[in-house]
Amino acid sequence: MNDEAAVMVDFSNTKPLISIIIATFNAGKDITACLESITAQTYKNIEIIVVDGGSTDNTINILKQFNNHLLNWISESDKGIFDALNKGAMMANGNWLHFLGADDRLLPGFSEMALKLKDENTVYYGDSKEFYDGNGEPAYHVLTGSFSKYRLAKYCINHQAVIYPRAVFKKYRYQLKYRVFADYVLNMQVWGDKDFKKSYHPIFIALYNLAGFSTKNNDELFDRDKAMLIKENMGWPVYLRFLLKNYKKKINNNS
Repeated sequence: MNDEAAVMVDFSNTKPLISIIIATFNAGKDITACLESITAQTYKNIEIIVVDGGSTDNTINILKQFNNHLLNWISESDKGIFDALNKGAMMANGNWLHFLGADDRLLPGFSEMALKLKDENTVYYGDSKEFYDGNGEPAYHVLTGSFSKYRLAKYCINHQAVIYPRAVFKKYRYQLKYRVFADYVLNMQVWGDKDFKKSYHPIFIALYNLAGFSTKNNDELFDRDKAMLIKENMGWPVYLRFLLKNYKKKINNNS
């Protein structure tokens, strides 16, 4: 656990506090650049929460030496990335929560987006740039645009493009049985929940590593449950449209 004094948050700041939550495990080669992309933001009312799964590399030494009084961290065994993110959400002091992987980076636009945060029953989201840092030169892919229920049924919004109000995590948690796509399930729940408005802004706020965990791993349970989750959270019209689209795709593939 963090040996330093408890994080002191300036609640008198008139700008809303944003909690940025990072799950790590043996992330020593990436975590410094991730943290520096946060501290470089012009929007300064940010706390950083790192939930480490018991790293055995130099991750903990980096966290101990990182000079930022709004960094709080723990290191203990967990049940995977989404267990760590649930822990981080419980630790957060902010009215707004944002989630990063240790190999992701915030872009300067995050500070611009932070100034848009007004309504604590609204999910704010922007655009992201995806990159692959495997073998060869990084290849960038831009993911942009607003998400309707149907677009979300087809594929997930980039997790790192979303800033959630705390109210979301008073109502929902990441479901640990979905080891790769629990964030997708959460977004289905939120997009289908009339209690939460959604506000899209065409601002690039994060750089997402396509060589990360979700790209390298399968989630067979999610694949099995996806249609059911769409029906439960998005409603029958979206569900039927999704089924029809998949049916036509299979017909075309077999023709």
